[in-house]
Amino acid sequence: MKSYITEFVGTFLFVFSIALAVAHAGALAPLVIGAALMSMVYMGGHISGGHYNPAVTLAVYLRGKLGLTTALGYAGSQFAGATLAAALAPIVTHQAFLVAPGTSDLTSALMVETLFTFALVLVVLDVATDDAVAKNSFYGLAIGFTIVVAAFAGGSVSGGAFNPAVGLGAAAAALDSAVLGHAWLYLVGPVCGALLATLVYHLQHPNEAV
Repeated sequence: MKSYITEFVGTFLFVFSIALAVAHAGALAPLVIGAALMSMVYMGGHISGGHYNPAVTLAVYLRGKLGLTTALGYAGSQFAGATLAAALAPIVTHQAFLVAPGTSDLTSALMVETLFTFALVLVVLDVATDDAVAKNSFYGLAIGFTIVVAAFAGGSVSGGAFNPAVGLGAAAAALDSAVLGHAWLYLVGPVCGALLATLVYHLQHPNEAV
């Protein structure tokens, strides 16, 4: 239960920070978002692993570091936290928190969601689950700055979710037809990215048991 609570609270605070950053931080929003994730990872990493992202949870499960029941509990906690944050943020920002691609070229948006989720998940697997760097102090920085890069480089193309909880939570809270129409991007892209990252991780560590 402590892990589920941590995943719920961490995801809630992360998504709430995203919504306010998008509304108020302007060009610095990607830096705020990355710093928020870094802070939440350090807050909960030693309790739940600090996933806050069903794509990360999927990869950790496929790596054999998490049981199926626990992984489903993590994903449910993440979606609940993200949806609540997306529902409450408009009280502060006075605008709906919408995640939608910034281009009509959905192939480009899907590619950005897939590749930057791949980058994020691969970094998580290598810095936060690999025994060779166990108990390091840099994992939060590496994970947070991966999102800074992803948000600056690809956020304007895809909407910058890189996380099914962010994209689907915002869609569920907004109940906006245009947002719901693009919600599949934030499931398909991150899941494909997570699967690709898991494959590459095992290629990097061929002697590690699955």
